[in-house]
Amino acid sequence: MPSAITLIRSASLSDVAQYAYAATAPAGSRLIFLAGACPLNADGSTAAIGDYAGQAAKAVENMRTALEDSGASLQDVISTRVLVASTRQEDLVAAWRVVRDAFGDHDVPSTLMGVTVLGYADQLVEIEAVAAVLD
Repeated sequence: MPSAITLIRSASLSDVAQYAYAATAPAGSRLIFLAGACPLNADGSTAAIGDYAGQAAKAVENMRTALEDSGASLQDVISTRVLVASTRQEDLVAAWRVVRDAFGDHDVPSTLMGVTVLGYADQLVEIEAVAAVLD
């Protein structure tokens, strides 16, 4: 199935960023706005307590499930925002590496943010995403 996503890279901006600078979806595509993917186990407990990479991996897993339930996949994601409860850049980078690796060559526009606190006990990572699919 052809993708609804077009990733846009800019020759005028730095190539240091590990993602496209923008993305588009054509008219008529169905947009899917996902709730923040949290690192929660099926029983509601927080996975990988104290482990930024482990929580990022669980959040990606849960995001994949929400996408599949919506008729989409990671390849249909048009943008992400990765929230990390830390003031340390290395913690943000640990979470980001997991997310980036999960997306592979589909390097969607992304924002990586350090935040003060997230909603669940012991939660360190949350991933927001928007996807677009052709109907």
